[in-house]
Amino acid sequence: MVRNLCPVGDDHDDHGHDGDVLETGKLPVPDNVLDAIRTLIAWSGDDVTREGLLDTPKRVARAWKEYCSGYAADPGLHLSRTFEEVGGYDEVVLLKDIPFQSHCEHHMAPITGTASIAYLPRDRVVGISKLARVLHGFAQRLQVQERLTAEVAQCIQDHLQPRGVAVVIEAQHGCMTGRGVRTHGVTMVTSRMLGVFLDDPRSRREVLSLMGRP
Repeated sequence: MVRNLCPVGDDHDDHGHDGDVLETGKLPVPDNVLDAIRTLIAWSGDDVTREGLLDTPKRVARAWKEYCSGYAADPGLHLSRTFEEVGGYDEVVLLKDIPFQSHCEHHMAPITGTASIAYLPRDRVVGISKLARVLHGFAQRLQVQERLTAEVAQCIQDHLQPRGVAVVIEAQHGCMTGRGVRTHGVTMVTSRMLGVFLDDPRSRREVLSLMGRP
């Protein structure tokens, strides 16, 4: 079984049988997937046999496997290792402006933006980078922004059981900028508050202020 996807930027051609592909360390692509991408290229109006497009189906297939790598693991596993020795710290933990990319499930167009994730620990904390890993784990699936926001917040709540969780995501959607109304520079903002950030207006105002939001 091949465990690694092709490295980013490593798009030179693979030729030969499946055994040769495995030796390169690249993910083998089934014929039906290649045929589906060729069909889409042809339906879009281009010639799938021209030189520049000959290996595009392989590249697209591997790229999509990487874009959707979040299906391969449970993002909550990143929160399994926690720390209780925090010197009595019991204030907000916040990771701001985490960049991410996802793809919308309606048009499979890019969603690009940033997220701010905060929680109010009860008796344990997690390594701060793990919050970003949870975000990326859910983002690397076909998504809608509302669900992505809710999934990240609920995952942190379920695994850390803090006193509160706050997630705010701001993103641009390719399905709006590259097609349809073709409106650029428009961002969509979603939030999910749990625990004290939902129930206590003062705590909510505090965490939103720390995030830099009015």
